[in-house]
Amino acid sequence: MDDDTVICLNAVVDKTKDRVVFVESDDKFVDVLFSFLTMPMGTIVRLTRNRGPTTNIGCMNNLYNSVEILDALYLRTKACKTMLLYPRNGAAAQCKNLKLAIHDGASLRYFLCSRTGCCNSGYKLLSHYPDAICWCGEQMYPVDLVENKTRRVSSDDKDRGVFVKGPIRLMISDELRIMPPSTAASFSLFSELGIEDMSVVDDRTFSIGKLEALNLLKCLLVSKTPLTEALLDYIPVLSLNDTEDLERVSIGRLKGEASNEDGKMYVKLMVSKSKNRVCYCEASENFVDLLFSFLTVPLGFIVKEMQKGSSTDCINHLYDSIQDLDARNYLVSKETTAMLTSPKLAPGFRYEGQALDIEEYMHQPYYLTRSQNILMPTSDETLVPPGETVYSSALTVMDPKSHHNDNSSSTGFIKGPAMFT
Repeated sequence: MDDDTVICLNAVVDKTKDRVVFVESDDKFVDVLFSFLTMPMGTIVRLTRNRGPTTNIGCMNNLYNSVEILDALYLRTKACKTMLLYPRNGAAAQCKNLKLAIHDGASLRYFLCSRTGCCNSGYKLLSHYPDAICWCGEQMYPVDLVENKTRRVSSDDKDRGVFVKGPIRLMISDELRIMPPSTAASFSLFSELGIEDMSVVDDRTFSIGKLEALNLLKCLLVSKTPLTEALLDYIPVLSLNDTEDLERVSIGRLKGEASNEDGKMYVKLMVSKSKNRVCYCEASENFVDLLFSFLTVPLGFIVKEMQKGSSTDCINHLYDSIQDLDARNYLVSKETTAMLTSPKLAPGFRYEGQALDIEEYMHQPYYLTRSQNILMPTSDETLVPPGETVYSSALTVMDPKSHHNDNSSSTGFIKGPAMFT
């Protein structure tokens, strides 16, 4: 997709306050906004940490930086650091169809055992990560996915949108409330901002490209007026209270003791009695696994689970708009709507004993086929050679967090036992 692609927005701006009242756009822009909810927090940090405003996203930047500098010796496999720094999006198949290519996740890669017999009648394993070792002890090698090139996408599928049915027009307020366009909705927004004289408003057109969309993503997380700041280059001055509220976005639901099915996690706290504040804690690998797993969690899951009343209410407005819109008229399907309102982890990212009550998407089935007499994987069962039973059973996708000597699955990212500060 071309990075020069843009989406045009028609905006109504309050000239006296230099503030966006609302914008009107087609389904393409709303699809981009809704896709923010599917993004893992690690992806959001990576894409926005070098963009203004310079405010960090709570403590998530520190968490991300900790993974970057962590010695690989503490991780169960080489793939674990990649999974945390470049977490996969469970809705990646949908997001690749967005008009703006803001989801920069690498395409899935495929690796098979170098022993042909192991591939077609042995362990029959598939890995999505390099440096994987088959359970037989052999190195996995990269292969291409064989796809059905004759399958065509209909014009109706292209026009219907990603999450929102198209073609359609919608209004978006400065706080990211999304609604059908109407005179009543326009005057309601004017009234909320105290605008009585229409001579103070101006119609403007803005072009939103990939860079502007990423700026909007950052503003969405740290601002009460994200459209104004993203479109009008307004630089907010954050107060102490604003900073405290930003931290609550990240930790609002983490009150009390974390636990897993084996019992509670215990940490040793060093507390300043004079300031009544935790200076640091000592914890085992289970607690660090919990912290690092936050980077893999989609933003929409955090919005769904966290308590209402955060200062960054625009996040809630964006989430609530999905439920406020008439699903039959505006949303593509129940399945894509669920991806926004109850997003799941990408396949392979959940682990046994994970304290967060979040579900994981299942791996799609993969099969073996032959292309130029070479064994290759395919997700299209119609490409499996007929009559060859060795190809008829699905491949097993390896848990990238598990070492080849440990056939157990659903392990965490951190190698234990270990203690961390």
